[in-house]
Amino acid sequence: MIHPALSNRLRLPAIAAPMLRVSGPDLVVAACRAGVIGAFPAANARQDGCEAWLTEIDAALSGDAASAPFAMNIIVRAPDFPGYAEEVSLAERFAVPIVITSVGAPRDVVGRVHDYGGIVLHDVATLRHAEKAIQAGVDGLILLTAGAGGHTGMANPFAFVSQVRAIWDGMVILAGGISDGYGIRAAEVLGADLAYIGTRFAATRESRAEKAYKALLVSEGMADLVVTDRISGLPATFLRTSIAATGLDPDALPMPAGRFRPSLPDGIKAWRDIWSAGHGVGSIEDIPPVAELVGRLVEEYHAAGRR
Repeated sequence: MIHPALSNRLRLPAIAAPMLRVSGPDLVVAACRAGVIGAFPAANARQDGCEAWLTEIDAALSGDAASAPFAMNIIVRAPDFPGYAEEVSLAERFAVPIVITSVGAPRDVVGRVHDYGGIVLHDVATLRHAEKAIQAGVDGLILLTAGAGGHTGMANPFAFVSQVRAIWDGMVILAGGISDGYGIRAAEVLGADLAYIGTRFAATRESRAEKAYKALLVSEGMADLVVTDRISGLPATFLRTSIAATGLDPDALPMPAGRFRPSLPDGIKAWRDIWSAGHGVGSIEDIPPVAELVGRLVEEYHAAGRR
């Protein structure tokens, strides 16, 4: 079930997923004004300052009762990891409505976000991860399934949603290859409450993706993707063409030094130089404004309901 804090605030049951180096204030604000949850990774704001981004987003959406709430994604780290404590403190200070946690155990973040009335959604790629997140008290589970862009999962969405629903009656958000309104409707029928859409929103005018990156999102298809842990240190989906453009062989990548410790040549960085996309990339044909894209998604979503 959708959390009461989100009831009647969404035009469409969807989240414009937080994407490294792609999601910024313009994309977040445009998504929220269009009626879907806009999200950004706190890591994206480090150059300008996370406080500056939150101030900008808060000012743009303040007093707009018709807009959807926004979300900030925080990678859960050790308490002394540079920047992590500040990110959590800023979430408290700005009362960020939705905090999306990734990778680490979210229990501490859950307590602090709940104290100010916010909600926490946590990325999970396996049933074991889901069980641990439930024990930590999260409000929603983001199921990373096969086909998701960025850091991805390997589970089939039909099996994963079904097995999570057997142990959890809270919010379920489905991620993995969803790029149109038909996919959003299908996620609901499957048992999810919201769809998590990244790649399709990367190919919008408000996205911070480079022009060449956006061009690849239009020209490339599902066959042009590589799933590997050798670029970011965790399994993730990347565009083969962007890997080759750095001089690396997509089929013979260097072994990672460890979790989150890739062994890329000096001067090459994941996300900055090697770009990500999910299985939905094959259905992208243009780069519209967010408002136009959401309008299409709404039409498709309702058309699917009439079938």
